[in-house]
This record gives sequence, C-alpha cells and structure tokens, in this order.
Amino acid sequence: MSLINKEISDFTVQAYQNGDFHTVSKADALGHWSLFFFYPADFTFVCPTELEELAENYDAFKAEGCEVYSVSCDTHFVHKAWHDESERVGKVSHPMLADPAHVLARDFEVLIEDDGLAERGAFIVDPEGRIQVYEVTAGGIGRNAKELLRLVQAAKFVAEHGDQVCPAKWQPGAETLRPSLDLVGQL
Repeated sequence: MSLINKEISDFTVQAYQNGDFHTVSKADALGHWSLFFFYPADFTFVCPTELEELAENYDAFKAEGCEVYSVSCDTHFVHKAWHDESERVGKVSHPMLADPAHVLARDFEVLIEDDGLAERGAFIVDPEGRIQVYEVTAGGIGRNAKELLRLVQAAKFVAEHGDQVCPAKWQPGAETLRPSLDLVGQL
C-alpha cells in the first residue's frame, strides 16, 4: 500500500538540537515542508556519513522552507552522546528526533519489529502533514542529501503549479511538462 498523501499521525517526541533537549510534535511539522530522515541507530557506520551530508546541506533545505528531522529509535540522550562523540554527527544542527517507543517508525511504516530499529527511510511531508515523496533503502545503502533536496524542490513546484509536472532529472528553473488530457494516461 502506498503512503503517498497519507497524513502523518499525531506525535510528541523528545529531540536533541544544538546542545539542548526539547519536544517536537506534529504541530511543529505543519505549516512548512519537512524531511523525516529515518536511520537504523546511533553509533553505526553508514548513518554518520548521511547525517554529515544532511548537515552540510541543511541551509539549502531551510532556504526551501523545509525542516529536516533525523529519526532513530534511540533516546535523545543517546543522540546527544553521539553528537558529542562523533566529528561527523557533531556537524548536525537540525533536530534529531528520539523514537524509543517506535511511534514515528510505526507511523511511517519503517520499523523493523524484531530488531527495534528503523529502516533507512526518507519522507517528504507537505505543510498540511501529508507524505508527498518517500523512499526506503536497505540498511547498507546510504542516501544522497542533494537528491533529497531536489525532490523537496520538485514536490514544492508540483504543489504550487498543479498543471505542471517535473520530468526526470528536473532541476529548479528547468522546463516542466504540462500534460494534456490525452496524455494523462501516459503519466
């Protein structure tokens, strides 16, 4: 079953960000675009490379009006310890959401029940709280923050220009397609 246009459920979790703990809820994710970036666990191998790349591109996401939320099933205390210990993760300034009760991982359908960990899933959520883009990859496959940013830009463009769609490799400012009624079946 597809998660496209699924409204995210209400949630309240703890987060670690910029040396502080605070609460993040569904209300915080509404009114702007959001990237929920799930990864299996803190103190692992692929995850710090992904989080470092997100950190390096965080300003570009913010310029698009998109908040980045990295999420694992660890506690906010473990997020802080990893942030303090890892040079790569230490670059992260976006909210790191703690999901030890698996509320978010279950809602986004990325929980590996037997392990209590999340799959590598990236979900782009619109300002109304509906999933517009998602991808889930195997644990050993890292993701590309610049491609996720491009997908945020494309989702925003389509939302703002409902009569146009973005072709493969579309970049902001590039040509889009205006499907006619005869071509709708070919999308």
